[in-house]
Amino acid sequence: MTTASAHCSLGVSAHFHESLRNVPSKPESSFVIFRSSGESFGISLNSSSGASVFSKGCVGQLRALPNIGDIFPDKLPTPILDTIESPMHLKNLTHKELKQLADDIRSELSYIRNETQKSVKSSMSVVELTIAIHRVFSAPMDKILWDAGDQTYAHKILTGRRSVMNTLRQKNGVSGYTSRLESEFDPFGAGHGCNSISAGLGMAIARDIKGKRERVVAVISNESIMSGQLYEAMSNAGYLDSDMVVILNDSRQSLHSKLEHAPKPPINMLSSAFSKLQSSKLFRKFREAAKGLTKKIGVGMYEWAAKVDEYARGMIGPPGATLYEELGLYYIGPVDGHNIEDLLCVLNQVASLDSTGPVLVHVVTTEDKETREEKQIGISKLHNQYPYDPDPLPSNRCQTYSDWFGEALTMEAELDKDIMVVLAGSGMGMEPALKLFNNKFPDRLFDVGMAEQHAVTFSAGLSCGGLKPFCIIPSTFLQRAYDQVVHDVDRQKIPVRFVIPGAGLVGSDGPTNAGSFDITYMSCLPNMIVMAPSDEVELVNMVATAACIDDRPVCFRYPRGAIVKSDTSVGHGVPIEIGKGRVLVEGKDIALLGYGSMVQNCLRAQSLLSELGIQVTVADARFCKPLDIKLVRQLCENHSFLITVEEGSIGGFGSHVAQFITLDGKLDGSIKWRPIVLPDNYVEQASPMEQLALAGLTGHHIAATALNLLGRTREALLLMC
Repeated sequence: MTTASAHCSLGVSAHFHESLRNVPSKPESSFVIFRSSGESFGISLNSSSGASVFSKGCVGQLRALPNIGDIFPDKLPTPILDTIESPMHLKNLTHKELKQLADDIRSELSYIRNETQKSVKSSMSVVELTIAIHRVFSAPMDKILWDAGDQTYAHKILTGRRSVMNTLRQKNGVSGYTSRLESEFDPFGAGHGCNSISAGLGMAIARDIKGKRERVVAVISNESIMSGQLYEAMSNAGYLDSDMVVILNDSRQSLHSKLEHAPKPPINMLSSAFSKLQSSKLFRKFREAAKGLTKKIGVGMYEWAAKVDEYARGMIGPPGATLYEELGLYYIGPVDGHNIEDLLCVLNQVASLDSTGPVLVHVVTTEDKETREEKQIGISKLHNQYPYDPDPLPSNRCQTYSDWFGEALTMEAELDKDIMVVLAGSGMGMEPALKLFNNKFPDRLFDVGMAEQHAVTFSAGLSCGGLKPFCIIPSTFLQRAYDQVVHDVDRQKIPVRFVIPGAGLVGSDGPTNAGSFDITYMSCLPNMIVMAPSDEVELVNMVATAACIDDRPVCFRYPRGAIVKSDTSVGHGVPIEIGKGRVLVEGKDIALLGYGSMVQNCLRAQSLLSELGIQVTVADARFCKPLDIKLVRQLCENHSFLITVEEGSIGGFGSHVAQFITLDGKLDGSIKWRPIVLPDNYVEQASPMEQLALAGLTGHHIAATALNLLGRTREALLLMC
């Protein structure tokens, strides 16, 4: 292998050769020729010799499936996509050219993935669907709304943003979600999902009132159908009977939330023909005429005919399909989401109908659809034995707060059989950290998807039944269940343990997924204990603390990102005294009181200031509520200056400190207090360090604030240069 790598000039990287190891024999063979950097080479896969690479007469026995990025170091040509500057250019393409366009877009998405290291799985699944929507409908006049931002990359490519897609989710780059500020082709912002039907229905009603004729299309996903808002919107759409098209992208091959328990929708010639029949104008007119005739005969006949129609359609459609009919949406499907002809036929029929009311088109897709590169090297033949994950996790991934939380909770659950987990709001499946818990206690974890409101009240019910639920909902999604937090948990003083990951700024996900407000909206509740760990060891201790509390609700937050003390290992947590903070470093000139992860930046600021001869006290508040008033008093009495630091909005931890020191009379004396919080605006997508700098929360910013308080303005300015 090494000799072949050294002596054969293949026009590809040495890493390519090293990656081709240990391919077992295959029952079939293939040979493909590639060109790279002007040189030709080939790969032979056969049952006797594994994989061989041939170039300029050299032969080397190579034994693994090659890495796609190494085989194609340069961007592949995309001739059809290169001619598309706006969706209008799709109108004159033939079906063959549209299929070629789908291949081009997948190649483009693959290139974007390699350039940005961002997942494109969901967008890969809807390439043909996106093409068909833009071919049939005329955006931006017609309104196309997407429920999930990660399904919109093909949409962005076709709507004039292709040239800047390499800036996806970067500072000042393309948003990972639809954005009204970014393009006129995005009529409504997609963030947490579940909003497209509600917004689309509002647009449809406004259109009808104003006498306009644009069409409204809302694309929803499997994650969306777990949400109550979606069914509220469907029910209202059925009642109002306004014309709009809802497209369900079923990339799980089922309407069922659990794949292992779910049958696949029948995608075959019969279902395809039936879907086309359902969407046809003649069938719809016949159906409406039959309904009118049975009404004239009598109510009994009408109800009998309606049941026959429902049963007939239910027998051919997938399980659950008749639910949408009951809500008032005319169901069509299932349709093969990768068959351009079928998609165009159905959508053209739907778009041509007048006064049809709301229609739901069920489109079945797959997220592991092959790219052109994968087809070329025969990955489809090897897929079952060599699955190609287009978005693999790095093997050298650093341990995160989430990893430590998962292990700590599993340890607690081993000691306490009453501990349960209710998971909601992810929309992306279970985090790897919680799979450990799920593997050990599969009957004690309930993943309810994007149904945060249900998750909170369900947890309250578990607690009333004598169990200890840990309700895990990311900060940004917990906002959607706030009414339930207030009335179903806090007002009744029910001990639900809220775990709030994704706290603070979240980098490339920008303000859509940022956890900016949870300190404020949780700490204002009368019965809630609110705490935050400064490092992973404190996180483990807070898991143990929450498990011990059985008389009121409690919450704790932790950020995305790597742990602080990488040389430690997870152990059993030690419960912390409620409302008890701690002093980490003692000094006499100025006091820094940090909350949560910002304690680490306070320590960085202390290190910077110590080099300037300034003695700084750094304290870890641990609790926002109840506040450690003894610690705050001590800091105020022993220092002339107090700075509170938190990665949260105005009205959070700093406000609780201000409330206490004001009422306690400390601000009447010599103490000067300054809060450092997130700015009163949404911090846009950027790298985590860039976001902290924009927010003024780095160690340098904290140190500069201290220098300004001490009257050393020039040094503060120099520190920030």
